[in-house]
Order: sequence, then C-alpha cells, then structure tokens
Amino acid sequence: MIRYPNPIRKGQTIGVTATSSGVESELHHLLRKAAHQFEQRGFSVKLGDTVWTDEKLTSTPKGIRTAEFNEMMESDEIAAIIPPWGGHFLIEILPLIDFDQLRPKWIVGYSDTSTLLLSITLMTGIATAHGTNFVDVRSDAWDPVTAKFLEMITAETGATIVQQSSEKYQSEWQHFALPDPYVFKLDCDTEWKVIDGDGAQFEGRLLAGCIDTIRHLVGTPFGDVKAFQKKCIPGDQIIWALENCDLDAPDFYRSILQLYNAGWFDHASGIIFGRTAAGEAKEGFTDIDAMERLAELTGIPIVYDADIGHVPPQMTFVNGAYGKATVKNGKGKLETSLI
Repeated sequence: MIRYPNPIRKGQTIGVTATSSGVESELHHLLRKAAHQFEQRGFSVKLGDTVWTDEKLTSTPKGIRTAEFNEMMESDEIAAIIPPWGGHFLIEILPLIDFDQLRPKWIVGYSDTSTLLLSITLMTGIATAHGTNFVDVRSDAWDPVTAKFLEMITAETGATIVQQSSEKYQSEWQHFALPDPYVFKLDCDTEWKVIDGDGAQFEGRLLAGCIDTIRHLVGTPFGDVKAFQKKCIPGDQIIWALENCDLDAPDFYRSILQLYNAGWFDHASGIIFGRTAAGEAKEGFTDIDAMERLAELTGIPIVYDADIGHVPPQMTFVNGAYGKATVKNGKGKLETSLI
C-alpha cells in the first residue's frame, strides 16, 4: 500500500534544503522572494544552510547535504520539504539515507530532485510529489497549473484532485525577468499530443521523474520497480510521467530503451512525456522517432508535449497515487486520487 504524508496546514513550516545543487550568491534573492510568498500564504519557511552555496555542481559535500535532509525529515517542526531546484549529483546521497527510518512527509520538486523522490517511493511506499521547485513560486501570483502542488500537499488522504493542462507554456527560461504576474512568461499555446492517435485514456499508479537522472537508478537498490509493484501496488498498472532535460534524440532513445529493458514499463498503462527544449535530432533521427519506436515495443499510449519538467508550467504528479489521464483535442486532464 501507499503511505501518504499528513496534509500540511497554514502555520506549519516548509523546509528548504539543497539535496543536489545550491544557489549561487547572485541568485539568493530568488530564495528570499519564494520564502516571502509562502509566508504571505500563511506558512513559515526554514532555509537550510546548504541552500546558500554551490561549488562544482553541488551545494555542499554529500555528508552535509544528507545530514541536513535527515534533520529536516526527522524534525517535528518541518511539515514539508521543497529543495530550491535540482542539479546533477543527488545520487551521491542515496546510499547515506536510512530509508527504513523515513517517516511520511511531503517532498516536492523536479529535475534531479526526482532522483530522490522516485527512490523514496520505490524503497518505502511513501508518496512524494513531482512538482514545482521552491524558487519557481516566487511571484505574488502563481499560475493555475503550477499552483496545484499546494492543493495536492494540503489534501486529505482519500481526496481526488483534478488538474487540467495549461493554456500556454514558456518557450525559454528567464530567471531575471520580473514576475508579470507570474514567474513564467507563458507565450506559446499548449497542445498535448499522442503518438499514432488523436486521444488517449488510461489509469494506474503514478511514477514520475527526469530521465537524465533517474535512468541511473536502474540496477541499483533505489530503482527496483518490480519489488515496489509487488509490495506496494500489487495488481495495479503504472502511469509513467517522464521528462527530458538535456538528452539529444539518440541518447533519449537509448535511455528509454534502458528503462524498457529493465522492466520499468512492464504493466504500464501509458507513458506521458513532458515538453522539452532538448531532444536534438541526429542524422534525421528525432525524439518523435524514439517515442514511435517505444509505442511499437510497448503497445500502450504514448503522450508527449505534456505539462511536466523543464519547460513550464507543470502539473504535480504524486508518486504512488492513483491517476486517471485523459487526452482529447490537444488538452490533457489528470485526476489524482490519494488512495
């Protein structure tokens, strides 16, 4: 069975710890602005020591990162954890975490944070939330798609939350742009697409992540999907929600083949791929070709250009929760039940 964290409530504290990369000094204002927005909404914020530094692609040495994460997980003061953003080397800290001692607590994020989220859900059956990063909610107004993360982590166990695809998405990152009214500059029309079809509908347990980093969990204790299926969701199918940050089309294809050959897509009902600025074609081979070949291999619906990942905004996909996905006329809907 899936174990859901207690819903967070106003007055409780959100912990911010840099489990992968920290924030360089010239961007510290992003942390302060995001903290202010949570405080405006009735929450307290504790910014950990790790968030203020970044050297050679990590906030601090792995032992320090792990210690701060463990401290926040164990603290009765901290109700939820949201790292500032992802990075590259979160996988360093996984062997240092005592997964047997983790108690359910909401952790939210994407990019390299998904390496931690997916590992926790697979290892323990504790639900985690693939959603926004902390610095991405630093404006007075939150776009309606991104904002759903808060509804998700304040919901009671048993609740069902409905998310709709965005009307528009942001074509490129603008870290230093002033919010007007959102952090994201939503300038392109969103259209969810389906390989070899006009629409799709499928359901199952949700699992999500950034392919660039979670592919390295294959063959390790932290990526045992089959054991998770047997222990925590026996008889249920899986909806995978995956996104590509930096992989070109051939590497993207090799990576999803690795997941397929490792059995990650066994008993999957559908796969949702996020929009990406990556996926560079090589000698005519595109990421669409890769997804078409995956559709042939699996025989299941393959959705792409969805609201997940590094081309915002993004829905919140709760690892372990029960999802029902519908795609019709370029629009997507995801019903998430915390059961």
